[in-house]
Amino acid sequence: MKDFTASLAAFAAGPISTTSQARIVTSLSVLDWVAVGRAGANEPVSSIIRKMVLDEGGKAQAHLFGGDAAPMRGAALVNGTVSHALDYDDTHFAHIGHPSVAILPAALAVAEWDDRILVDLLEAALIGMETSIRVGLWLGRGHYQVGFHQTATSGAFGAAVAAGRLLGFDINQMRSVLGLTATRAAGLKAQFGTMGKPYNAGLAASAGTETALLVHHGFEANADALEGPFGFGATHQGASDLSALDGLGDEWLFESVSHKFHACCHGLHAALEAARELDIAEPEVAEIKIKTHPRWMSVCNQLTPETGLGAKFSYRTVIAMQALGYDTALPGSYTDKVCADPRIKSLRDRITVEADESLSETQANLALLRRDGIRREATHDLLTPMSLSDREDRVRAKAAKLIGADKADAIWSMLRTGGRARDLAARLTG
Repeated sequence: MKDFTASLAAFAAGPISTTSQARIVTSLSVLDWVAVGRAGANEPVSSIIRKMVLDEGGKAQAHLFGGDAAPMRGAALVNGTVSHALDYDDTHFAHIGHPSVAILPAALAVAEWDDRILVDLLEAALIGMETSIRVGLWLGRGHYQVGFHQTATSGAFGAAVAAGRLLGFDINQMRSVLGLTATRAAGLKAQFGTMGKPYNAGLAASAGTETALLVHHGFEANADALEGPFGFGATHQGASDLSALDGLGDEWLFESVSHKFHACCHGLHAALEAARELDIAEPEVAEIKIKTHPRWMSVCNQLTPETGLGAKFSYRTVIAMQALGYDTALPGSYTDKVCADPRIKSLRDRITVEADESLSETQANLALLRRDGIRREATHDLLTPMSLSDREDRVRAKAAKLIGADKADAIWSMLRTGGRARDLAARLTG
């Protein structure tokens, strides 16, 4: 039987062969991460977590979103939390986790401290994000369904592996850091809808940084604590699904990560993309019927939200916003004032939402009846492959909206042409 920990450790410590697509998608996720982190730097949760870490003091080793610098572990905690504050970062639907906000803060903190080049950072980040997905698949959907937040749990293992890669870990050290992380990984879905959700991402990044640094300094741990007796899988509703190793080292599951192009719950995105395909505009709408997977009905189907936050979890509101010309890619579009807009209310009343078990979690169907009697229909699946050129165009356009075209272009140029991790880290401060 395969040893899951040993297989992951060999993958993380050994030579790898990456694909061009995996490298480009990783660079796009880094750009996306920097943009959403800078955009979320002034959120209340961001200010609180940054103040706590800065008040603790310590050696300034790594830059923080929003300004200043802190020790590596504190920087990972801040940057993980801040970059998930808007919930606008990438998602991998294989295990329902947010890879970048857990892995990149740990990888960048270590890479900046050790003055590594960007190529090393990107390679370590890709390995860490792939590891988090594989651990998430090994744990299985039951782990998520029972209440564990995969971003926090599987993400911590990915963060530890990324940091360990940059610290030059061999296979035995990788086994140790996976085992030690098993006693630190934590995070619950019970925190969804509170500051605790972005904090979960910060916890993963911080835990992975901490365990990697401890092993780097010679700390010893039970290397079998991920999958052995009383280990993480056994105590956290893990399925121990060894098919999670299929293709490891040859196939990069991270290539299919989904970037968010709308600043709202990811459950709404398939419907928004279907509406985009139909080019829905309010003057022609008689009625719209949305069909979605049943799981989203209790997550993002607020019928008449009165706040900007509520709007981010409302099919009827976001489709009405898009039809009326609001830019759903901008976090600032979701306001209490928008919810009170008579035009939004009028159009929202012409939109219905139904559960359809024949649709997957990443699909939505929109049926439009126009005022002239013409019916049009579109179904969108977020897992439909997007060409690299289209993905690049949309991620760069999103980044430009969040931080400005000049800054976004400069970061993208840096990621594609090379440089040092510290130069990228300096871009976090704004």
